[in-house]
Amino acid sequence: MKAIVVTDQAAGTAGMTLMERPEPPAAINDVVVEVHASGFVPTEMAWPSTWTDRRDRDRTPSIPGHELAGLVTALGYGTTGLSVGQRVFGLTDWHRDGTLAEYVAVEARNLAPLPGDVDFTVGASLPISGLTAWQGLFEHGRLQAGQSVLVHGAAGAVGSMVTQLAREFGAYVIGTGRAADRQKTLDFGAMEFVDLENDALEDVGGVDLVFDVIGGDIQKRSAGLVRAGGTLVSIVGPPEARPADGLAVDFVVEADRAQLGEIVRRVRDGRLRTNIGNIATLDDAVAALNPTERIKGKTIIRVRP
Repeated sequence: MKAIVVTDQAAGTAGMTLMERPEPPAAINDVVVEVHASGFVPTEMAWPSTWTDRRDRDRTPSIPGHELAGLVTALGYGTTGLSVGQRVFGLTDWHRDGTLAEYVAVEARNLAPLPGDVDFTVGASLPISGLTAWQGLFEHGRLQAGQSVLVHGAAGAVGSMVTQLAREFGAYVIGTGRAADRQKTLDFGAMEFVDLENDALEDVGGVDLVFDVIGGDIQKRSAGLVRAGGTLVSIVGPPEARPADGLAVDFVVEADRAQLGEIVRRVRDGRLRTNIGNIATLDDAVAALNPTERIKGKTIIRVRP
């Protein structure tokens, strides 16, 4: 099969190569999926799991990508809940070869059915962004209706999902970003926008929940905005600053079939819009994943036409 392969951590995405790799077998409780579309997160190149297995042994050449939508082509021993020929989407294991390939082996529990009226490209854009937003808001942030949420990077793939879900659940949403992101942030449902390059973040006042995708100085300043009993949720590692009278939580997104079902249901009925910035073929993936200019939204690799 054709696949994107990386071998040199220092080279990052610039070291990607399109080459032939063996098709993966289906292990116990696995399915093999014929990948139709794959999502990619650039920070994967810095994740230890891209380069080593759970025992810290080198596993290169490795195939990156952890989001997919496609068709089940084989079932491993003991696999239940899915069938050959079924349309699926989901999030693959961090330590195994990923989805920038024509086929991938995945634990069946990490996948959810993809309805026939949802395009594979859309399906592949949902797992990391959607699950990160869902788990950060509701599991870790304990969002309640009527609360206020400060969403950093609100025009991005994750931030736009956070904004929409928070609005649906009755929160007052303040989005942040660059000046050029203002209209897109408001279009996704934010009530206010803060230009992090020109506006004073502290003018926001107190909020119940900060959803941070940036870290650094922005995170430190945001911690001071969290009201008593509120939460700072980070997806960029352990918070460097903590609210004076609240919680600081960092987490790594996990696959969850029921939550994927909730997310795709909202896409189907129009409550949730995905945020795709660029679509490329597998043959053009190396160039697409090394853009020369900023891409607003997620890059999706369409593995099959």
